[in-house]
Amino acid sequence: MKITLFWHRRDLRFQDNAGLAAALQSGHPVLPLFIYDQTILEKLPRDDARLTFIFDQVERLGQEAYDAGGGFVARFGKVPEIFEQLLKDYDVAAIYTNEDYEPYATERDTAIAKLAEQAGAEFKAFKDQVIFAKDEVLTKNGKPSKVFGAYSKAWQAKAKPEDFEPHPSQRLFKRENLAALKAADKKRPTLADLGFERHEQPTPPAKLPAADVVKNYDKKRDFPADNKGTTHMSVHLRFGTVSVRQLMHQAQEVNIKLLNEMIWRDFFMMLLWHYPNTAEEAYDPKMRDLPYRDDPEQYKAWTEGRTGYPLVDAGMRQLNQTGYMHNRARIAAAGFLVKQLFMDWKLGEHYFSEKLIDYDMSNNVGNWQWMAGTGAVAAPWFRVYSPDSQQKQYDPDYKYVKQWVPEFGTDKYPAPIVDHKFGRERAIDAIRKGRK
Repeated sequence: MKITLFWHRRDLRFQDNAGLAAALQSGHPVLPLFIYDQTILEKLPRDDARLTFIFDQVERLGQEAYDAGGGFVARFGKVPEIFEQLLKDYDVAAIYTNEDYEPYATERDTAIAKLAEQAGAEFKAFKDQVIFAKDEVLTKNGKPSKVFGAYSKAWQAKAKPEDFEPHPSQRLFKRENLAALKAADKKRPTLADLGFERHEQPTPPAKLPAADVVKNYDKKRDFPADNKGTTHMSVHLRFGTVSVRQLMHQAQEVNIKLLNEMIWRDFFMMLLWHYPNTAEEAYDPKMRDLPYRDDPEQYKAWTEGRTGYPLVDAGMRQLNQTGYMHNRARIAAAGFLVKQLFMDWKLGEHYFSEKLIDYDMSNNVGNWQWMAGTGAVAAPWFRVYSPDSQQKQYDPDYKYVKQWVPEFGTDKYPAPIVDHKFGRERAIDAIRKGRK
């Protein structure tokens, strides 16, 4: 019997899943699939917390599929080789999946679509992790917007109630719509099989945030000492363990500020899809050859939270210990690296990519380029945030700092590694001279 493979990537859930719902209505029994992509995994440390998180979600999906009377395939290797073998092992009518807008993912999907075509199978990708993607929100002249305010206004004008409607994937996920496993696929790879060690980091439950958190988000979001000031949904948005439609619908009804912050995700994914080169280089050609400084000792002090600026240091230590950093601290830490130290934004982007459990390329690249003044949407290059001012405004009692920097206020805490005024003037002068 012909089957439809449903390939999970950034959508580790069965409920409200656009591509899975379409697969379950394809006319063929569905076999869910997850591939531990060797090309990605070989770049990760052996104790990567994200891999443990993904593994646990895959195991949960495998159990849920079994409980529903179906199977779940998990394989490890190079994606094209895995699909070549799957197309031999199963009589595949179609491969369904949800879109991914990162450069590597789009190239990979193009290759798999060709493989499917050669085998006589369809390849279909659906929009699931955003409300609007690609060319759905453009300016009047048909170009991607480079002004977030205008994009957000157009996005909200375009959004209709049906855009937030859940897909019926959970209701359709039942025995009569599911395919059986081959014997060889009944055993899924373990963490040890993948070459990884277990490394857990605490994550919030995969459910909508509490009503009071959403209601007060606009008032509390900027204060890192308040653990209930933000939704803590970023890891679930990154891996699709919750539905973006449900989260954005909740925000739309309760707190427009939260909705607007989530619209940034759509915006940055749209920009990365249109300008994939920005993952590796500045969007603005004038800003691609700036004379960034190379100072390994100061960079190391930044990564370890030893800059002498408490808000920066608290953020970096929170990141190193938990895989998470409050957004206000991210702004302070990123601004310090690219302006006060005047180092290449790609250094910071890469470090965050290794440490953040919620790492999302489009968001990370977009925000780092915004801070550096190099992006399609960017803060003015001459804007330099003061870490001291940020401290006084957002953590005046040093509650956040004292949580992560216990030696603050003692003679063990280091003096600032650079004077703010000196660093600011150095960066502005270097950018002014380096712009082409």
